[in-house]
Amino acid sequence: MTARIIAGIDLGGTAINYTFLDERGQFLIGDLCEYPAHSVEGPEVCLGQIADGLAMAADRAGVQLSNTIAAGLDTPGPASATGVLSRRGSTNFVHPQWAGYDIRAGLEQKLGLPVTYLNDGNAAALWGHVSIFGSENQSTSISAIIGTGLGGGVIVNGRVVVGSNGFGGELGHVLIPYTAIQGIEGLVPHCNCGRTGDLESLCSLTAIRQSLLPYFLARYPKHPLAVGDIAQAAKQVRGLAEQGDAMCLDIFRVQAHAMGLFFDEMVNVFDPDALVVGGGAVETSADFQRWFLDEIRIAMPSQREEQVGIAIRVMPNGDTAGARGAALDAVRLVRIRTL
Repeated sequence: MTARIIAGIDLGGTAINYTFLDERGQFLIGDLCEYPAHSVEGPEVCLGQIADGLAMAADRAGVQLSNTIAAGLDTPGPASATGVLSRRGSTNFVHPQWAGYDIRAGLEQKLGLPVTYLNDGNAAALWGHVSIFGSENQSTSISAIIGTGLGGGVIVNGRVVVGSNGFGGELGHVLIPYTAIQGIEGLVPHCNCGRTGDLESLCSLTAIRQSLLPYFLARYPKHPLAVGDIAQAAKQVRGLAEQGDAMCLDIFRVQAHAMGLFFDEMVNVFDPDALVVGGGAVETSADFQRWFLDEIRIAMPSQREEQVGIAIRVMPNGDTAGARGAALDAVRLVRIRTL
């Protein structure tokens, strides 16, 4: 009997990450499997890159590409719940032909396979949820993924909350009571979306570059990061924090406390079984991960006794979470078609 497999495709701005899932529920690629995206060259070139990279990934996994029965795709937004990219464009899809483009249907035609679609935050959240609770569950989790921006996802009763317009899980733009965070008095954090004081405005690499690092350098004028380009300096903050640098630890403490305030809001909305943190802030040493999660917990206001035990977990396999979640979403399509 021919072994059937499902592909997971995580399309970013410059790179595509792949995985394959077999009928036993095993992922056939254990780490990053990347291929250039070329999304700046428009749909025709980019979809060709996805197809070429998928063949490369099949060779790496040691499987026949012809055994693929479905694919799950995830991309950054904004896009509809079915994969129609915003007509206003986006940071990752700047070519004019992407405006209003149905990327799910386009890839389905290119590959000759049924394709499902999630945004990248929801896909990663789905993987984080399944890695904790298993593929068959009725559990609820909230995932927040700290990167250039702040992505995430909400899983309720084991299913991704996509929303009617595809904006479910846009957690970075949830407003938080940021004035409750000690040590940033006078800071007014602005988000690129136009909001002031949402989670992304404090908890992202962009927040470090635009707000937190300039704010704290005023307190540490002799710090080595005070010299040179602020964008390059922002990328060094995490590494220095891991090494115990006082200013950089202050910056990550603010991010952890922002996350704690946000998670407290989510606990009172969804009463989840788990809270999951992913992205650069926790792709670190185990000691730093523990410190960061402890700081999140410290910042969560006093809760009911029943809520204190909600687990805060680190997203496993962070670099491959999107592709894995996309593949898991495609499993749902296969099940529906075989009923």
